[in-house]
Amino acid sequence: MTAGVQTIIYPVKDKDRAKALFTALLGVEPYADEPYYVGFKAEGQDIGLDPNGHAQGLTGPVPFWHVTDLRERLAALLAAGAEVVQDVRDVGNGRLIASVKDPDGNLIGLLQDPVA
Repeated sequence: MTAGVQTIIYPVKDKDRAKALFTALLGVEPYADEPYYVGFKAEGQDIGLDPNGHAQGLTGPVPFWHVTDLRERLAALLAAGAEVVQDVRDVGNGRLIASVKDPDGNLIGLLQDPVA
């Protein structure tokens, strides 16, 4: 099951420049500002900046679909012809992410928050 696209992650080369640009664009300060990630919340949307994204195979912005069972959705995508870009990993506090590439090369992210 999916709750839709609620997060978009941008791979960035210069975290500080990207942070300044997205602060100007969104009109809000980041809620998270770490060496490995900068996160913004604006109008119900999460926008993330990942300074390690390019090294992890991200070639552009990645829409992350929020799902209730990431491993199940990932298996379904792989069975349908997708290819793993980033395997399942915990990015903190039990939040799981993974990303795949569809047969046309489009990136699809999956995100599962821990069960409360």
